Amino acid sequence: MQYVFYIAALVAILSTVRVVTNANPIHALLNLIVSLLAVAVIFFSLGAPFAGILEIIVYAGAIMVLFVFVIMMLNLGDAGVAQERAWLSPRAWLFPALLALVLFGLLLYVLTGMGTHPAGEVTIDAKQVGITLFGPYLLAVELASFLLLAALVTAYHLGRSDDQQQ
Repeated sequence: MQYVFYIAALVAILSTVRVVTNANPIHALLNLIVSLLAVAVIFFSLGAPFAGILEIIVYAGAIMVLFVFVIMMLNLGDAGVAQERAWLSPRAWLFPALLALVLFGLLLYVLTGMGTHPAGEVTIDAKQVGITLFGPYLLAVELASFLLLAALVTAYHLGRSDDQQQ
């Protein structure tokens, strides 16, 4: 199981380097999704499937959809459409697809139970996470919720149009 961790970490590092060095935002976004999936595989290999699932749902799912919408809104016009057609070549998808295939194989290996977890057979489920978060870390959870509420109110006020600010 230790080599699953190292392979997933290598995939995460390679795809993150491609995110930073890539000038094309769509290619960078594809590599960022692969990087987040690699972190999820790392969580699975360490015996934390709940954290891995949250990584996939929240980051690789919801946050990346928002990034795609922002990129789509910024590329308006005929020049943007022509540029997107050029970006959708199979060559652009080859490296992220290869890394995602490696991660899929590692994830199947971890989930079928062929290997043992580094910390034994102990897995951390959602109930244990909830007890920990709302037990000794209750104050930190409440402070984070207030911070998120403040960010939501700020985003609303920044996003309002001028005719609504009367």
